[in-house]
Amino acid sequence: MKRVMLKLSGEALAGEKKTGFDEDTIRGVALQVKKLVDKKIEVGIVIGGGNFWRGRSSESIDRTKADQIGMLATIMNCIYVSEIFRSEGMMTNILTPFECGSFTKLFSKDRANKYFAHGQVVFFAGGTGHPYFSTDTGVVLRAVEIEADTILLAKAIDGVYDSDPKSNPGAKKYDSLTINEIIEKKLQVIDLAASILAMENKMPMRVFSLNEKDGIINAVSGDFKGTDITV
Repeated sequence: MKRVMLKLSGEALAGEKKTGFDEDTIRGVALQVKKLVDKKIEVGIVIGGGNFWRGRSSESIDRTKADQIGMLATIMNCIYVSEIFRSEGMMTNILTPFECGSFTKLFSKDRANKYFAHGQVVFFAGGTGHPYFSTDTGVVLRAVEIEADTILLAKAIDGVYDSDPKSNPGAKKYDSLTINEIIEKKLQVIDLAASILAMENKMPMRVFSLNEKDGIINAVSGDFKGTDITV
């Protein structure tokens, strides 16, 4: 693999605290990503916004405004995580689909490619820039645009199951699936819009646990213990 898009779930980054961000967990992620960058693998990163914003379920807030707040939350998350990456010796840049003053740069494929060519880790924040689209759709869209080889979905769970393993001890884990199967079985991996976008653009994914030792490196190298989602 030459270029990967890494999606980090807020739940996984919270570590054992289960809320906010755990700095040791993020530093562990940074050290893994640094090993990939040192091997000349280009890494793009998308982070969810849930740790800062859980207001989408509130009936008091207009959906469009709630989604806009969620987009801003992803930017805050990326600024925080990218600073920890920088403390580990990596150069980073944050791209957004709308202007944020001096905090970020405006997204374009050419700009992303320029940063990758200079060995930088590129954070893609702000989702698609539009309401009614989740971070799932944002990560697939950016992965397709930058022509990533695959999407790495780092979660708090070690793969895709046929039901919730937290409530069903007998839940079956899938070693591999097609994106079409995810849609047909209505599996909660990424949302429907993101699944269809991935299927139409033949974008594979790998789902694994961020708690697995060297899970990110393993997902790239092939020593993979999660669920492989093929096209």
